[in-house]
Amino acid sequence: MPSRAYRDAGQAFPIYITVVGGLLLLALAYFAVGQAAATRSEAQTAADAAALAAALETRDRLADLWVDKVLEPEAWQHIFEGKVFVPDACWRATELAARNDASVECEPDGRMVYRVSAETNDTVGDTIVPGTEEQKATENATAVIEARCSPKPPAEGADEDTLPSLTCKGGEDWDLKPDDLSNLPKPEDLFDVHLADS
Repeated sequence: MPSRAYRDAGQAFPIYITVVGGLLLLALAYFAVGQAAATRSEAQTAADAAALAAALETRDRLADLWVDKVLEPEAWQHIFEGKVFVPDACWRATELAARNDASVECEPDGRMVYRVSAETNDTVGDTIVPGTEEQKATENATAVIEARCSPKPPAEGADEDTLPSLTCKGGEDWDLKPDDLSNLPKPEDLFDVHLADS
């Protein structure tokens, strides 16, 4: 009887080894998938941050231009629509991507949209999946600048130098007085910056 039990134990041992080996292989495969997902997440974070950085830089330049032209209300709408010259801000995307250990390709689409493709500098690393040691992750992001405000013409009969008021999202209005420009809207009051839905 003991010899039979010994034989049964001997027959179970290869099955045990197979099961343990299979579980180990499965764990390594999950690890490889996890590493790839983490690398993709790093690339997406870099792309999002880079696109937003470029858009925020442009938003600030547009707001500065509006302040410069605040006494020329005929120029306001062009500024709010991005129909004015402001320098390309892709340099900000490149700068921020480098901080996130990535490289980017950045393309402005008009003045109000930035499209960015980011690639991680790090690879997925060595895994049981062949080729991952050289594989990098690439992800895309698009950031959009939108005006929050629109000019409302002065009431009929107002003085010639009366400025339009600004009607903004969220119910915020700005009554601007040409002789007191100490409290002007900030860039974030004038423009929204957000990532476009993919």
